[in-house]
Amino acid sequence: MSFDGFFTHAIVHELNSTLKTGRVARISQPYPAELIITIRAQRHNYALLLSANPTYPRVQITEVPFTNPAVPTNFTMTMRKYLDGAILEGIDQVGNDRIIRLTFNTRDELGDSQRLVLVSEIMARHSNISLVNEKTGKIIDTIKHVGSDQNRVRLLLPGATFVMPPKQDKANPYLPNQIYSDLVRQYPDPQELAKQLQARYEGLGRDTARDLADRLIASDHLPTTYQQFIHHFDQPEPVIIDGRKKDFMAFPPLNAAADELQSFATLSALLDNYYQQKAQQDRSKELAGQVIKGIKNELKKDRRKVKKLNKELDDASKADQYRIRGEILTTYLGKLKPGMDSITLPNFYDDNKPLKISLSPELSPSRNAQKYFTKYDKLKASVAHVNEQLKLANAEIDYFENIQNQIELASPADIQEIRLELQEEGYIKRKHKGKKQRKVRASKPEQFHTSDGTTVLVGKNNLQNDRLSFKTANKNEIWLHVKDIPGSHVVIRDTNPSDETILEAAQLAAYFSKGRDSDNVPVDYLPVKRLRKPNGAKPGFVTFTGQKTLRVTPKKLNN
Repeated sequence: MSFDGFFTHAIVHELNSTLKTGRVARISQPYPAELIITIRAQRHNYALLLSANPTYPRVQITEVPFTNPAVPTNFTMTMRKYLDGAILEGIDQVGNDRIIRLTFNTRDELGDSQRLVLVSEIMARHSNISLVNEKTGKIIDTIKHVGSDQNRVRLLLPGATFVMPPKQDKANPYLPNQIYSDLVRQYPDPQELAKQLQARYEGLGRDTARDLADRLIASDHLPTTYQQFIHHFDQPEPVIIDGRKKDFMAFPPLNAAADELQSFATLSALLDNYYQQKAQQDRSKELAGQVIKGIKNELKKDRRKVKKLNKELDDASKADQYRIRGEILTTYLGKLKPGMDSITLPNFYDDNKPLKISLSPELSPSRNAQKYFTKYDKLKASVAHVNEQLKLANAEIDYFENIQNQIELASPADIQEIRLELQEEGYIKRKHKGKKQRKVRASKPEQFHTSDGTTVLVGKNNLQNDRLSFKTANKNEIWLHVKDIPGSHVVIRDTNPSDETILEAAQLAAYFSKGRDSDNVPVDYLPVKRLRKPNGAKPGFVTFTGQKTLRVTPKKLNN
C-alpha cells in the first residue's frame, strides 16, 4: 500500500488518539525535507515526524533517533518561534486526500491567543510542509519554497495566501454513496473493477483499490462489505507483507498468505520498520552528496593517472629498442651524413636484417646516436619510479572504492565520520575556515548476534574500523574481513567461538563488502593480535598473517 488517502485516514486517527491536547516541547529539522516535532502528551514525549521527502513522504510518530545539524535552518527557527509551547488542538484530514492539518493554539507577541495550522501534503515530489495563520490564511513559512516560476497555480512562499491543491473530481468514500454498487455490476473482473474504483474515489491507492475490489466481488451484501472496509481504517491491524514485493497495509488484505505477514502494534511502528533502512540510505546519500562528488573526482584522476603510468611502463618495456638503435648508429657512424632524416642499416642483433632508423636532420651523426642512448637511460631509470607511482595510485583507487562501498550501507552518523576522514586526508576542503568546527561524535560499530547469541561488531567506516580493531576488540577475539576486496572490519566478541558462529560472522563480513551480490565470497579470519597497522597507512588499512579462509554466501544477521 502506498501512503494513500485511506492510510492517511488511519494515521490521522492514530495520531489524534495519541497526541491531541499535547504541548510542543522541541522542534528540529535533522534533514532538509524532514521536520521532527516533539510533543508532550499523556505524560510521554512523542517524536512526530513530518516528511516532505520526495521518495518517502509521510507523517508518523517515530522512535528512530536523529542527529540535529550544528546550525538550525531558517525554517526550524521560524517553527520554534511560532510553535514552541503550543497546544495541539487536533489533527484532521482534508477529505480523503493525502493532506493532513495539525491545528495548534498558541500566543502571539502581544500575548493574544492565535491558531496556527501546520499543513503536510504527502504528494511525492510535490510534498511540502506549510505553517499557516488560520485567521489570515497567510503562509508563515514552508519547508520548500515554491515560486511562480515552478507553479503558476499555487505560490508556496512566506506572506502568500495559502491555497489548497486543486481538488480532484472524485467522491469522498466516507460520504454516503452507491458508486461501488454500480461498478460491481458493470465490472466483474477484479483488476478492471479496481481501476474503476480508483478513478471514482478520492485517495484510493492501487493496492487498496485491488483489496476493496476483491472483497466486493466475494461479498454477499455489498453495503455491509463496503462499510466494514472503510471503517476498518479506524481500527487498523498494521502488517508488512513480505511476499514477492515487500509492502505495507493498514490491515491484512483478503488474499494474503499468513506466513507472509508481519504484524505491528501501531501504524507508526510499521512505518519505522518499513522505511528505516530505505529512508536511512536515502538520507545518507543526501548527506553524502559532497563526499560522493569528491570521491568520483579523485577516482577519475587516479584512473587517468594509472592509464598514463601504464603507457609509460609500456614505453619502458621497449627501452632496448632505443639502445639497439644507438649501438647500430655508433657502429655505422661513418655512413651517416648531416641532414639525413632516416637511414637503413643492418641490425646485428637480428641476423643483420635491415632496420630503418629515424634521425633528426638538425643533429650531427654522433648526437643522433647519443639521443637514442639518452632515451634508453631515461626509460630504464623511470621504471622503478613509475612502478612506485602505479602502486600508490592503485592503492588510492582501492581506498576510494572501499569508501564508496561504505556509503552504500552507511548511516547518517557514518557519513559524518567519512567526511571527517576525507577532510583529514586532504581530499575534501573544510568549510568555514577559521571558525570553530563542531566536533563529530564518534559513531559506534553496528551490533549483530549469531544464532547462539554471540555478539558480532561491524565497522561501517574506516575510522570506526580502526577503533574497532585496535581499541574495542580484545587481542584474542576473532577478526574477519573479505579477501582482497573492500569491506568492513568484523569482530566476534568471543575468544573461542563455535564453527557455526565463525560461519555466520563470515557471512556478515561478506554482506558488508563489495562482494555482497556474489554467491561465493572468500573471507579471512584470525585473532585480533595478528593485525598490524603500518606507519602512515590510511584509516582502515591493516596487514596480517596466519589467517584462515572461508567461502560463504553473504547474509545479514539479526541485530
